[in-house]
Amino acid sequence: MKRILEFVWPLVGLVAVLWSIVRLYHKLLHEVSIEPDVAGSLVDGAVLANISVIAGVIGNKISAIPLSAITLAALSSILAYTALAWYDRIALIHLGKTNGISWAYIAACSFVTYALSHNIGASVFSGAAVRYRAYSAKALTAADITVLIAFCSFTFLFGTVLLLGIVLIYEPAIILPLVEIFPLFKSVEPLVRPAGVVMLGLCLLYTLGSWQNFRPLVVGGFTVVYPRLPVVFRQYCAAPLELMGAAGIIYFALPSAGNPGFFIILGAFLLSFSAGLLSQVPGGIGVMEAVFLAVLPGMPAPAVFAALLVWRLLYLIVPLIFSLPIIMLFERQRMLEAIRKRS
Repeated sequence: MKRILEFVWPLVGLVAVLWSIVRLYHKLLHEVSIEPDVAGSLVDGAVLANISVIAGVIGNKISAIPLSAITLAALSSILAYTALAWYDRIALIHLGKTNGISWAYIAACSFVTYALSHNIGASVFSGAAVRYRAYSAKALTAADITVLIAFCSFTFLFGTVLLLGIVLIYEPAIILPLVEIFPLFKSVEPLVRPAGVVMLGLCLLYTLGSWQNFRPLVVGGFTVVYPRLPVVFRQYCAAPLELMGAAGIIYFALPSAGNPGFFIILGAFLLSFSAGLLSQVPGGIGVMEAVFLAVLPGMPAPAVFAALLVWRLLYLIVPLIFSLPIIMLFERQRMLEAIRKRS
């Protein structure tokens, strides 16, 4: 079964990417074809030539984004990564392992972890190696680091459920455009708002468990301690802050004309980013764009695609570039320490 799953998941990801690319191409082609200044450049069946035209239109949309909007988008990315560092800090508070681990060290570790995992995909596993190298140097055990990784993943999931629950309650119609992609959504339309209520209910139950000081759960020789209220309160702050920061990149990069507002953009981001993660495609490439464009049918697809490219630049590519020197400096320091211990 394990070997079958190892084959199936990459295949599912490949199919998702190919499906998304085809869908994006036809969506963008349709919208570019109605622009009078470029419509004549399109040729039926000439895919590469049409892609070149589409890329030119998207490039113009990116160049039209004001510098002030790019600055705000960049600040949103910084906010998101700051909140991600808070994930690690909260996990360390939960473990009682904050002594001797500075905020700067945590921020650097978290930054590198997410810069790599967001681009590689399978974030839990791809980020585990970085966290293990970093936190084992601070005397955390393998069990401690395992709990830390699980806790950070849960904090992200908690924030997603919390915000998505709010969005589905107040904007249940946000999923209606997705019927075009997932026809099954048509039958579950009446259940959207109740689903949001259930999501918030789960968050409330989690909080009540903390308030009631649930006992630790012992599984074999492994003990899982229920987070206490101060830790849960921090999760309520950090997780939404990170997700709103990431969504803010797209919001500021979108044109003001036809912009449905931050709340809708946040909902579109939560749905599309979650779809990208579930597909296990590195960076959710293609899948995220296809879902995001479907959720915002009222905005020009080239402008939305341009905003998503800005998001990929500021949230994925730039952090990845800056993370590489940090990795090299850390490994150089570890190597020098090993040499000093041997001498």
